[in-house]
Amino acid sequence: MTQDTQKAQNYRRMVKRINKVITGLQRIGIAFGPMQLLTVAGRRTGQPRTFPIAVLPLAGGRYIVQAFPNAAWVANARAAETVTLTRGRRSSTVRLTEVPVDERRPLLREVVETQPASAARRYVTNGLAEAPTPDAVAAAADRIAVFRVEKV
Repeated sequence: MTQDTQKAQNYRRMVKRINKVITGLQRIGIAFGPMQLLTVAGRRTGQPRTFPIAVLPLAGGRYIVQAFPNAAWVANARAAETVTLTRGRRSSTVRLTEVPVDERRPLLREVVETQPASAARRYVTNGLAEAPTPDAVAAAADRIAVFRVEKV
């Protein structure tokens, strides 16, 4: 196992622990930052699956950007007509529309330029981008799913 692979696995384990805390706080009504709970039907089982997700204000809209390769929520969102977003004690049913690759590039640049530096580093740590720069993350648009949040 390479050092980069080990680093990515350790990071993923840490994020899973933090996600459990975020999910628990959201479920008792404590909302913070851009975090929301995304609940979507599993594409195979149909059972609801819940993931803590950052909903980001980008280019005048609301977007959800994939942070990890092979994220289960991405495949489930692609298969679902609607999902539920919950922030604190408020929930809403929305549609997630996947943004075409060419349209992702400016959005990914904006993520790197407007979010904390850790957001850009996350793409590198997880193997989605070559460098934590706006151009490098934008160049990885074919590997980073971006969804527009739309009211139903």
